[in-house]
Amino acid sequence: MTKSSKRPPAGLPDKDTLVAFLREAGSAEKTDIARHFGLKGGDRRALREMIRELEAEGRLGKRGRKGFSEAGALPPVGVADVIERDGDGELYVRLVEASPDAPHALLIPDKTKAAPGLGDRLLVKFQRGADGWEARLIKKLDVGTNRVLGVIRKSARETRVEPVDRRSKDMLLVPQAQSGDLRDGDLVLAAIEKGDQRYGPKRGKILEHIGKEDDPRAASLIAIYTHSIPTGFSEAVEREAEDQELPTLKGREDLRDVPFITIDPADARDHDDAVYAVRDEAPRNEGGWIVWVAIADVAAYVRPGSQLDREAREKGNSTYFPDRVEPMLPEVLSNGLCSLKEGENRACLAVRMVFDKDGRKTGHRFVRGLMRSHAKLSYEQAQAAIDGQTDDATGPIMEAILYPLWNAYHAMLKGRLKRSPLQIESAERRIRMAPDGGIASIEKRTSLEAHRLIEEMMIQANVCAAETLEQKKTPLIYRIHDAPSQEKIFNLADFLHTIGKPWNKGEPGTTKRFNKLLDETRDTEHADVVNEVVLRTQMQAIYSPENVGHFGLNLDRYAHFTSPIRRYSDLIVHRGLIRALNLGKDGLTDREIAELPAIAEQVTTTERRSMAAERDAMDRYIAAYLEEHIGATFAGRITGVTRFGLFIRLEDTGADGLVPVSTLGSEYFTHDDRAHALVGERTGKRFTLGRMVEVKLREATPVTGGLVFEMLSEPEPRDPNAPAPRYGIRGRGGDGPAMRGKNRPGGPKPRNGSRPSGGLKGVRKGKRK
Repeated sequence: MTKSSKRPPAGLPDKDTLVAFLREAGSAEKTDIARHFGLKGGDRRALREMIRELEAEGRLGKRGRKGFSEAGALPPVGVADVIERDGDGELYVRLVEASPDAPHALLIPDKTKAAPGLGDRLLVKFQRGADGWEARLIKKLDVGTNRVLGVIRKSARETRVEPVDRRSKDMLLVPQAQSGDLRDGDLVLAAIEKGDQRYGPKRGKILEHIGKEDDPRAASLIAIYTHSIPTGFSEAVEREAEDQELPTLKGREDLRDVPFITIDPADARDHDDAVYAVRDEAPRNEGGWIVWVAIADVAAYVRPGSQLDREAREKGNSTYFPDRVEPMLPEVLSNGLCSLKEGENRACLAVRMVFDKDGRKTGHRFVRGLMRSHAKLSYEQAQAAIDGQTDDATGPIMEAILYPLWNAYHAMLKGRLKRSPLQIESAERRIRMAPDGGIASIEKRTSLEAHRLIEEMMIQANVCAAETLEQKKTPLIYRIHDAPSQEKIFNLADFLHTIGKPWNKGEPGTTKRFNKLLDETRDTEHADVVNEVVLRTQMQAIYSPENVGHFGLNLDRYAHFTSPIRRYSDLIVHRGLIRALNLGKDGLTDREIAELPAIAEQVTTTERRSMAAERDAMDRYIAAYLEEHIGATFAGRITGVTRFGLFIRLEDTGADGLVPVSTLGSEYFTHDDRAHALVGERTGKRFTLGRMVEVKLREATPVTGGLVFEMLSEPEPRDPNAPAPRYGIRGRGGDGPAMRGKNRPGGPKPRNGSRPSGGLKGVRKGKRK
């Protein structure tokens, strides 16, 4: 009989009793459990063994540093963060000290309390509901919420601060003593004054004058302050960056004769990766290729424990706006010594990869070297050359450099197609700034083969980094992307049923199955909405020292290695390689290894912070651009159906805005969550997800990024196969049944309460994959 099957010694509870106790208590540490059951001596040792067995069986999970709880359970009361909003506007919270697999809970509104918003920290009461965990608000916690970014609004009698956050409805009253130098439209940072005031507007104190709301740069400034993006560098860091020396051959392999080139956006100011390919002449690899990827050796300048390192870790990554960049490293490094500039010696960490004719990687090795870029090309420039339109830069390197790169990529592409990563198409927009700081245009980003070439070579270099560190048994930070949850697959199947596309709910959601669905609908009227729904079915990619693979790329192991100028995660991987391969004394330290879980959590948080700031800035720039077109009509698509209205995405600009349900006409509309439609109670006419419509722009508010449309298209006829319309949610603001399914694909998650959000998003060179 095994030890785990023996009857517990006298004095110990059995396993079911222990789990029941933790279910009732919410969570407890070992000492609390022992005290509750009166255990001493050997019984305590047996308790520890029982807890280990229950963990191995998946019945117990960690809670905080020392506590334990029933697996998948939440405590009766806890502190939670509002982390997402579904297509109905329902909010979901996550316990602050929860494990990664802990469930999210639906926040049940309390009409007697102020409505919380995304990012708020709450004290809540958890309980199991019919459709999963629910959280009831006890109170909002004041965690850095006493500061307000807003715009000065002056009247004859008073001066107020109007918040730029669309979630906030409160204005602050500014004392007369502070309002003298302020002008209407000034952008300011204010603090809420504490006091016993119960009635009237809250009082505020001006902390900083930031600019003007009509300043073309205001959108980025607002995003920076709203999301607390760190700006600038301390004097100590600037001095440390300026004191760095030019790289030499000491301790490096000479790669200056390898004709590397950089291929980046036309307006790129830093170049952290370079590529080169040549046919493999080895007889055993006929038709194969050797592909080099060289990455800036940031670890040579940003050393563990330095001021540079501490501030880089705090920033976590660079943040990119249409008009500016808030870099992770000072410009003297990011645009100087660490940028692989054409014709200049640069320190690099390079990987030499060998592929066979079918794109299968057969080997690789890392080199710490000294390189010199032979050409700097833009994506458009490289693509034009391959398409037959060479220029002074590309003409001389076609035969020796560009053709081999493309031929190597086409071989690699065979391996990629066999691997079958997700083929989601994401229509990104780019804002072009005018010389005066205004917006010149908003354009769709064109996806070129040159983009895909660089992306695939970067992905393979990232795979090599993860494989090498695993082989050398060196801890690392993985870039992981979990498979969609069963709940999301069920919701996807529900949606596909409404457009006549079968998906067996028991069928696993593999990348090949998703790609089959995307291929089947690519040339149909449902192509865009299916692409959007599949996108929202995916989980978010994160950083973690524990590997679960990368579902979207269909890879067993993956780490970020290719962008250490702009991502701290990549710098950690570089240090790991230096340590594992004995490439220098500036590798990963024992202290950093111990801190890898904290670092992974930090860089995941900063990445999401930057992505939210970048989205918000984009929203505001688009609203500013469209402000001059109020009253104009636009073609758009319904991308979200909610209780409170329809989200519309304009075809030309990609702008997202709302058609409030109360403006859809004299008929009341009910939200049918299964059909993903607003249905007229009287006629049964419908507005359905994915439909192309015509709308008129009614409001554009640049300071908040909000857009409000009027629906011009008529609703579709009633579905003859549908049951009689359900009554409940009325077009004029009545309450009704809420859509309980978490993250349902039929409706996007509004950002800041007014627009839908994206999911897994392809970014240049796989930067956020």
